[in-house]
Amino acid sequence: MELTTVWFILIAVLWVGYFFLEGFDFGVGILTKGLARNETERRVLINTIGPVWDGNEVWLITAGGATFAAFPEWYATLFSGFYLPLLIILVALILRGVAFEYRAKRDDAKWKRNWENAIFWGSLVPAFLWGVAFANIVRGVKIDADKEYVGNLLDLLNPYALLGGLVTLVLFTFHGAVFVGLKTVGDIRERANALAFRLGLATAVLALVFLIWTQADSGNGKSLVAMVVAVVALLAALALNRTGREGWTFAMSGVTVIAAVAMLFLALFPDVMPSSIDSAYNLTTTNAASTPYTLKIMTWVAAIMTPVVLCYQGWTYWVFRKRIGTKNIPTTVPHGAG
Repeated sequence: MELTTVWFILIAVLWVGYFFLEGFDFGVGILTKGLARNETERRVLINTIGPVWDGNEVWLITAGGATFAAFPEWYATLFSGFYLPLLIILVALILRGVAFEYRAKRDDAKWKRNWENAIFWGSLVPAFLWGVAFANIVRGVKIDADKEYVGNLLDLLNPYALLGGLVTLVLFTFHGAVFVGLKTVGDIRERANALAFRLGLATAVLALVFLIWTQADSGNGKSLVAMVVAVVALLAALALNRTGREGWTFAMSGVTVIAAVAMLFLALFPDVMPSSIDSAYNLTTTNAASTPYTLKIMTWVAAIMTPVVLCYQGWTYWVFRKRIGTKNIPTTVPHGAG
């Protein structure tokens, strides 16, 4: 297997991991406005992801860095053409991260409410825009012979891309509700499970339309298999949710995210960014890649460091595996605590 293919797969794995982990992370942030009924319950939700949200974002940083190093032409065209949406995502993620840290720095209702709004919008906006961005990547955008994006912002807001944004938004919120059901106890756990079922039904409708559209427009045999896995896993998650098997429900919602994102990359390969002007202008794993020497060095570094990172993050989730509820939230909040 060529190193260009290896690095396309590795980058796909990084994005899959990011959306699996940050997906429920975004979902929990969104649910602070819809599921939590008071400040104590909002603190419960925030504490379910408090120890892990920043570690989840490492996958995004690594995916961006790997794209820059392995496929510089892809990185350059993507970040210049999608400059405004990616900037909005970046600002939202920064504000969200600051909100997690600063929300409890002052015992003032307005102060906390403003930072809670930042958590909500900092979760909702990226959850939607990532879907818009990846839908456009798979569909193809206006790239000319010089490998430059020559479209405008409105070209990115096409019906297919907007549907993709809705799918990721609802899917991540469903994934987050399932995670809350897995990580909490008491009344909020029961409400999260009930809400997860309703969100799952909405996800099933939107995702089915989007995945069929993707398969019909740019799919192949491998992407079809991934699509079937995603649909079956989502239906299994809904069935398991009704039986109260929260661990398996979360596993199946995770498989849904993994398979759906994998389908996009399988439909994309061997292109990394198709041109809607002329297929001759497509960016591919060959014409967008770095030199073989660069890819070889990167492969050795990845082979050494990836297991270390995976072990550390796995250990973090193991340490913070227990459920929490309102009874675990102290009435008096120490300065700077969540």
